[in-house]
Amino acid sequence: MDKLAWQVADGSSTRHVAIIMDGNGRWAAERGLPRSEGHRQGVEALRRTVEASRDLGITHLTLYSFSSENWSRPKQEINDLFGLLRRFVRRDLAELHKNGVKIRVIGTRAGLDADLLRMIDDAVELTKDNTELNLTIAFNYGSRDEIARAARRIAEDVSNGSVTASDVTPELLGTYLDTAGLPDPDLLIRTSGELRLSNFLLWQLAYSEFVFVDVYWPDFSRELLEAAIDEYQRRSRRFGGTSTRSAG
Repeated sequence: MDKLAWQVADGSSTRHVAIIMDGNGRWAAERGLPRSEGHRQGVEALRRTVEASRDLGITHLTLYSFSSENWSRPKQEINDLFGLLRRFVRRDLAELHKNGVKIRVIGTRAGLDADLLRMIDDAVELTKDNTELNLTIAFNYGSRDEIARAARRIAEDVSNGSVTASDVTPELLGTYLDTAGLPDPDLLIRTSGELRLSNFLLWQLAYSEFVFVDVYWPDFSRELLEAAIDEYQRRSRRFGGTSTRSAG
């Protein structure tokens, strides 16, 4: 797929793709492997997807890697997930930086180890001026928590007089979200065949197109990413208005 080929019926192009990376555990279970192996293979799929996104001209890629609800998982699995994140940063950061990838991490920092926070901060600082691909990792993230935190900060600013109640608009609230400054996703992809958002970008996905892929995340490939984009291209985005194809 050519970088310039992405265009849907209304003439807009796909530039921000968000992905719920789901199915690592089930992928492993079906093969009689430990869940940790599913997560390891999931990291390989992440690498493939970042590379394919750059090749295809995606400018923003947002990945749901660890939700605030995932703390309910067994402690060993959580430790494995955090260990994989550490290894991913150590192994891939230099290459990502070389390839012009800008890293951003959204979510709450509560409960994260100090060394992991330093690693995240170092990655963000190193890549802050890169422009080839904006890679946003939703880590320790939950959308309802994000919106609640934004509302709390707005309330504090109204209380101290820096914002008035009449200033509060959808646009203003967006500047208080973790994703402030990012365009809303054009396309959401969820793997594993599940048909739900799982508390991911509830505000930002209001007018996004959804594609659900019946493949576990470790098996996600460039070809499946292209197929999802092809599906997106066949749609007409209306943003609450009428179709460009029909006034009905």
